[in-house]
Amino acid sequence: MADLSDSAFVELIKMDSMFVLDIRYATDNNFTKKVLYPCSKAMLRKKVALQLIKVQHELLKKGYRIKLFDCYRPLSVQWKMWEVYPDRRYVADPRKGSWHNRGSAVDLTLCTMDGKQVEMGTPYDFFGKEAWPAYKDLPHNVLENRQLLADTMWKYGFGPTSTEWWHYSYRFMNFDVSDHSLNCGD
Repeated sequence: MADLSDSAFVELIKMDSMFVLDIRYATDNNFTKKVLYPCSKAMLRKKVALQLIKVQHELLKKGYRIKLFDCYRPLSVQWKMWEVYPDRRYVADPRKGSWHNRGSAVDLTLCTMDGKQVEMGTPYDFFGKEAWPAYKDLPHNVLENRQLLADTMWKYGFGPTSTEWWHYSYRFMNFDVSDHSLNCGD
């Protein structure tokens, strides 16, 4: 691992087995209703992965684990999403690429130590104002859960998007857009 550059793609679960994987685009349980990935892998750039592991370790001390919905996304998949839902509030325009296409974004939530997802007010991939991080007309426990996630992510360099409580991007390094396919063989 030490010999890899910060921009190399790494598989998170091989670096920290406490992550819970629920990679939605490897199933049809997503807004496109189509399987977009050939396998369920969570890949990020090495530098981003190391920062997310720090988030995970802090949350473990508080009794939570990170559940991952999406990480690196090939540009070709971004185009498929755009064809289904061409709304830049929720799907990045593939002509510019997204943080996911750069391997520096993660869609995630909190879960208990036994893997039960905590309440965040909306499901993943819900496209409406209730999913916006600034939306406050939610039960107190939901707001606390969202705040814990946000505070911990910010602490390690991950910023949110304005329309999805689950989306965070590591913005301290500007990686190139990639269409590198997920290597399902290893």
